[in-house]
Amino acid sequence: FTDWFGREAPLVVEIGSGVGEATGVLAAARPECNVLAFEVWLPGVAAGLAEVAAAGADNVRFCSVDAVWAIEQRIAPASIEELWTFFPDPWPKTRHHKRRLVTPEFARLVASRLVPGGTWRLATDWAAYAEQMRVVLDAEAALSGGQVDRWSARPVTKFERKGRAVGRDIVDLAYRRTS
Repeated sequence: FTDWFGREAPLVVEIGSGVGEATGVLAAARPECNVLAFEVWLPGVAAGLAEVAAAGADNVRFCSVDAVWAIEQRIAPASIEELWTFFPDPWPKTRHHKRRLVTPEFARLVASRLVPGGTWRLATDWAAYAEQMRVVLDAEAALSGGQVDRWSARPVTKFERKGRAVGRDIVDLAYRRTS
């Protein structure tokens, strides 16, 4: 990533940057970090590029590949300072729950890729998914955390607005790598 970003810097990873509403604002507030944003929806990448440019952030690189594969195959252990997963697809139908991002296997992988003390920040507007996230992440021995107050630095995105508009509570979670 040093070549791709043109510098050595702490790595922040975002999974599912969507249209980049959070990406641009958060990256601009962290110019000392390299921000790697995963988004497979190409119109979202295009919109994200515009959001990042509007925010004046030049420390973001978008990657349109499967984030789980990329983290497993391309990101070294103990190299991510912070991981952002805001409003991942909740796959609300029971038969689709196997497609959810936050699983025990993925939690173990993330824990291995976070630096000691590194943070995984998550947000969702689906209560059942929030509960699943808590159960999975609480069970990962290398992570410690839970539900937290809304992260004030995280801008309100269209997914958060939609969730609020239909009366869903927003749940923010933060977990740190402890070992």
